[in-house]
Amino acid sequence: MGKIAFVFPGQGAQAVGMGKDAYEAFDVSRAVIDRADEALGFNLSEIIFNGPEEVLKQTANTQPALLTVSIALLEAFKDRGIKPDYAAGHSLGEYSALVAAGVLSFEDAVRTVRARGQFMEQAVPSGQGAMAAVLGAERDALAALCQSVSAEAGAVELANVNCPGQIVVSGTAAGVQGVVERGKEAGAKRVIPLEVSGPFHSSLMKPAAERLASDVLSSISMSDASIPVIANVTAQPVTQASEIRRLLEEQVYSPVLWEDSIRYLINEGVDTFVEIGSGTVLAGLIKKIDKSVTIISVNSLESLQAAEI
Repeated sequence: MGKIAFVFPGQGAQAVGMGKDAYEAFDVSRAVIDRADEALGFNLSEIIFNGPEEVLKQTANTQPALLTVSIALLEAFKDRGIKPDYAAGHSLGEYSALVAAGVLSFEDAVRTVRARGQFMEQAVPSGQGAMAAVLGAERDALAALCQSVSAEAGAVELANVNCPGQIVVSGTAAGVQGVVERGKEAGAKRVIPLEVSGPFHSSLMKPAAERLASDVLSSISMSDASIPVIANVTAQPVTQASEIRRLLEEQVYSPVLWEDSIRYLINEGVDTFVEIGSGTVLAGLIKKIDKSVTIISVNSLESLQAAEI
């Protein structure tokens, strides 16, 4: 029997109404969502279940909402008695992985990602930063193009290395526009500007990272992980609380090495990935990295009941 990894989605996977069927069906799921409202001091559940979408899409709401739904589904899934060998999460999803591995309490995590979202929104004035998805380019060629554009137009960097042929770039509006215009030089088939509120996972996010570290991460309690968590920043396993704290600060302004993380897990013998949370974004990415692995998405009451390993 191969190994199992639990993986958790990040921003972009949200949908109004996510988690509502689990909330109504399982006491453990309801308890998580009620605890989020209590920890934050406002009705996040109202935004999750009823929107409107524009409000759910605000980074400071999206981040705690996705974490809450992931953990609500995780608690219901735990009844299956399936123990993961590893956990990983995409960007924001790394916090869900850390809750799953016992590093952070749920309450601390939900308050942290709420602050993280606020700091990320405030780090760069609106309109000055941007992100774009680059399809079909090789990583090294795109990195070289980013360097060239950064020197001429403004900073732009690799932000999410998602899977072969899908990389997100992030930086100044002018820098990202430069990649949009010159993407073909790196072999890109298409470059699609993304609707985001800031240049996430770029060096422009360093002020947000510093605030997160000094105002939040420095004061919350963290335990060593019960199972290895694959860090976005290094695509390597971490278990020590002190190292996790440092990497969570770096994660805000560093690229998310998702493809590398999944390849690491597969090399370690993982053949089953359980995606826990809204949507099926990660299932799509993992399939593009390696078609041979088993991927189960636990994102609804129906999928919870049908999930078999």
